[in-house]
This record gives sequence, structure tokens and C-alpha cells, in this order.
Amino acid sequence: MKRREFIAGLGGAAAMPLAARAQQPQRTRRLGVLMNLVADDHETQARVGAFLQGLQEFGWGVGRNIRIDYRWGAGDADRIRQYAAELVALDPDVILTSGSTALAPLLQVSRKVPIVFAQVPDPVGASFVNSLAQPGGNATGFLTYEYGMSGKWLELLKEIAPSVIRVPKYPFEPLRCPLLSLEASMRRREFVLLITAAAILPREARGALSR
Repeated sequence: MKRREFIAGLGGAAAMPLAARAQQPQRTRRLGVLMNLVADDHETQARVGAFLQGLQEFGWGVGRNIRIDYRWGAGDADRIRQYAAELVALDPDVILTSGSTALAPLLQVSRKVPIVFAQVPDPVGASFVNSLAQPGGNATGFLTYEYGMSGKWLELLKEIAPSVIRVPKYPFEPLRCPLLSLEASMRRREFVLLITAAAILPREARGALSR
């Protein structure tokens, strides 16, 4: 499946003028949402609110022409796998998900239900899609970052702080391929050294750099 055709088909009904839609009966579309978040978290609620507002702007309303089934993984891998199977079993028109930890189980369960993902670090490197231009299969979506810009990030850092020679990198598996590419690029430039460190908090990064 080509990315352009996939998104065009998904958004076709949303682009139809509301007046034209009112002239014909509509079936309720079913949307599954799987997120690795806590349901009652403030950030989660803000994201849901923005999502519902966006749907409303395109003429979609819960209880009117769309039904949404939410599942919240809350960082529990077993729960995410269970919820992935549950959502696919509901036979939704499309599933929206975020992050590799939720996308991977969905693709293990189904290669037929359309999936739109966001915030996935390296979907090509993780074999979720064939390419960004032509994802193939049943999934398409958006990167967390464009890692082709990663070399520029460190170049800007050197401009701001020329004395910096050691930079921590977080060895998170979904970022492995982009980071390896970045590290090779930096070695060619020979102006920084990337230090592997499982650092999440600023004080942990400082500790890793001091070793």
C-alpha cells in the first residue's frame, strides 16, 4: 500500500462536504486507539482533547458518526500486547497508536487492519515499514525526529559551546540505528565523542560524563 493512497483513503470521508454527507445515511466508523500512557494523566487528557477537537473540525463526532475504543498501556508491556489483540478483534476501520512499544504488538497481531502511528523513532530500521515514501503493508505514520538532521544538532551545540567534546547518548533500543548513523557521522567530523549512558535525568547525564 502506498502512503499517499493510504492517507487519501483514510481522509476521504473527512474531506467530504458536510452538506453532501447529510444527504445520505452514514455508518458509524470505529476507531481504535492504543497508547503507552496513563489514562488519567494530564498530558494524556490534553492529547485526547486535541485529537477530538481535530476530528470535530473535519465533521466527526463521537456518538454521531464515529466510535472510539481507547486502550492505555501505562508502560506495561504485557498489558499493551493484550490490548493490541483486543483492539484488532473489534475489527476497527483504523487504529491510531504512538511509539514503538505499542506499534510493534499491533503489527504482530494484524497485517490487515490499517494503522496510523506517531512518535516512532525509526520505523524503517525497526522493519515496521518498507520506507517512509512507500511504507507498504498496513501501517503508515510519522517519525519522532528526522535523524538526517542529527549531525546538525551537534554542529549547533559546538557553535554554542565550542569546548564540548563529550556528549551522552541514551542507548534506547528503538534509537539504536539512528544513533549508530549519528555516531559514524560525528566520528568523520572528529569534533565530539558520544558517550553511551543510560541517563534520563540531568544529574545522571552529568555522572556519566564525569566517568
